[in-house]
Amino acid sequence: MQKGPNQRRSPHIGNYAGVHVDYNGVGNWSAETIRERYERFAAALGTKPSQLISRCHSESGRTWVYPLMEQIITLIDADDKAAIEIGIEFIHEDDHFVFGRILKSNTARALRRASLTTMQQARIRKRFVDMMLRGQVPHEWHEYKRLLRHIGVGSLWSELAGGVDRQNPYVMRYFNYLDRFARPS
Repeated sequence: MQKGPNQRRSPHIGNYAGVHVDYNGVGNWSAETIRERYERFAAALGTKPSQLISRCHSESGRTWVYPLMEQIITLIDADDKAAIEIGIEFIHEDDHFVFGRILKSNTARALRRASLTTMQQARIRKRFVDMMLRGQVPHEWHEYKRLLRHIGVGSLWSELAGGVDRQNPYVMRYFNYLDRFARPS
């Protein structure tokens, strides 16, 4: 295992030196597993599933397969209920991914435009408040704060205000934003 600044922090970050470079994750976030979960959600919701195919690019004998989450994000924008569930699961994931910052930011942006149920909003709200209470505010929080502003903090405001680490400048940047724009009346 590598050490130092290039140390692999996640099983989703692989070695991409071969002729076939697949940027999809492994396990629960492999392209096949995402397809299976998407079809299961679509069946449970009574909707017709779209065909999920990863974007590919070939050049000079090499092929790059891009994360299937790109298509899930497009489907969230189309208000696909099964894709929305996958997107919510994705923003709940703490592991790092190839293109993870942009994928998670784009997922949050798409979810902000989607028709979310009250239960989905509560799950997202709880996840984001828990992240702030743990001091976990990665790059994608720039979009997470906007999603949280859109759905509101609701009854979790007192928990957030009472438990946030006021000595952490990164957490306070987003807390102050929420205090200004999302604090319940």
